[in-house]
Amino acid sequence: MPLLHFHIIKGSRTPDELKILLDTAHDAMLEAFKVPVRDRYQLVSEHEATHMIIEDTGLDIPRTNKVVLLQVVSRPRSKEQIENFYHHLAEKLEKECGLSSSDIMVSIVQNSDEHWSFGLGRAQFLTGDL
Repeated sequence: MPLLHFHIIKGSRTPDELKILLDTAHDAMLEAFKVPVRDRYQLVSEHEATHMIIEDTGLDIPRTNKVVLLQVVSRPRSKEQIENFYHHLAEKLEKECGLSSSDIMVSIVQNSDEHWSFGLGRAQFLTGDL
């Protein structure tokens, strides 16, 4: 936790490029949210180019076929942590993946401790296991 769900255009990345993308995003999350290293939950969904429309809300942000829509589900984070995440993510993805910051869109959905079970039929944040 957090859970990171990457939406990308099918065929836009090799397996090696995808691994670097996921590793780099994880590093940015560790830095911004100060979570444990093994707090890593990532999903990738690949979509046909015609099934993924990522515009810019009138901000004139150019997009390419390398665009990434990242949905993050997380316990509440401070405004500063969230802004740091956006900054570190864009900076690191440009450096490590050559991904322009204009090709990164992030949406963060916050939820509470009772909304997480990491297995064994328990809510570990509530039981004190975490």
